[in-house]
Amino acid sequence: MKLSKLSLAFFGSALLLASAAVAGEPNKGSLTLFEKVSVEGKALNPGKYTVIWDGAGPTVQVTVFQGKQTVATFSAHLTEQTTRNTEDAYGSAAETDGSRTLTAIYPNGKRFSLEVETKSASQPSTSPSSK
Repeated sequence: MKLSKLSLAFFGSALLLASAAVAGEPNKGSLTLFEKVSVEGKALNPGKYTVIWDGAGPTVQVTVFQGKQTVATFSAHLTEQTTRNTEDAYGSAAETDGSRTLTAIYPNGKRFSLEVETKSASQPSTSPSSK
């Protein structure tokens, strides 16, 4: 009983600190795709994008821009990491038809990743991609 209360208090404190840390940082990053990927049924061609996320976690709304044009919007899970990302990177997964799906975004200098929430029950394996 005592251990469960202590665990709950620790988890609550960690979540509060993570939310405060994320709230203090700009919610904007860059994304350079080196392959065509899709997210929420929208195809993103190789190129440079701006990513903005709204919310303090754990679930955030992500908007992807190319220039001033919105090209995709989706929900993601903000996942804490022990170290800062050293560069902008992303993760993608191969689909059965050979196409690739965006699975995660790793913003440079941040201590978290944006894990794309999938609507299907089956999860393909992921492979991180970067420069």
